Amino acid sequence: MWYARAVPRLAWVEGQIRRVEGFRVRFLHPDGRDVRGDMDDVAPYTFKHKLPDSRNVHDWVELRFRQTYRGFHVEVLHPDGTAAHGNTRLANLRAEYD
Repeated sequence: MWYARAVPRLAWVEGQIRRVEGFRVRFLHPDGRDVRGDMDDVAPYTFKHKLPDSRNVHDWVELRFRQTYRGFHVEVLHPDGTAAHGNTRLANLRAEYD
């Protein structure tokens, strides 16, 4: 018998990133438009441990996001929804969510 493989929706993947990394993200199309959360067939976020606090937002994008989500851009968000600068240390960003 054939079973369809369950594929996550984008909103679920964004939630995975939030739980593992301790900050929110917004997936974007290459032209800057927000990707809808109900988009299907998005690869799951497979990292189980957060990137070290000594790294910055740019490092996370390059080392984690781009490796899995090619074809998308991302904004790493402060709790107020504004985009964090690439030089923002992850420790400082995560502290804002506490």
